[in-house]
Amino acid sequence: MALLVIMAVMLSLLINQVGFVFGDIGTASSYHPPYLPTKCSGNRQDQFPPGNLFVAVGEGLWDNGAACGRRYRLRCLSGSKKPCKDGTIDVKVVDFCPKSPCPSTILLSSDAFAAISRPTYKVNIEYVQI
Repeated sequence: MALLVIMAVMLSLLINQVGFVFGDIGTASSYHPPYLPTKCSGNRQDQFPPGNLFVAVGEGLWDNGAACGRRYRLRCLSGSKKPCKDGTIDVKVVDFCPKSPCPSTILLSSDAFAAISRPTYKVNIEYVQI
């Protein structure tokens, strides 16, 4: 029994050190106002979720506009000078990336970016559709 407890503790410590990834991996940058109009809902203010946790996505996620309204849970994995904050955020797709080529997989609103990272240009993220 003691051996089983020791193995469970060791496995728990290993999992915390390795940091398993369960979603897709990409990059995220911040984009700033004006956010309107968007490709999804034009000038409608009600498209933005509480807390302004929304994103614009690049071609790989856009899916010919079907991405509008999708929600993703994401977290910061790494970046220059250890910018990541702990935890995850849930975001809503409201726009197609306004830049061509898009600088990241996902462009986060300034509030969403600040929720997962200290100021920097780009971070590596894990994201999963919810």
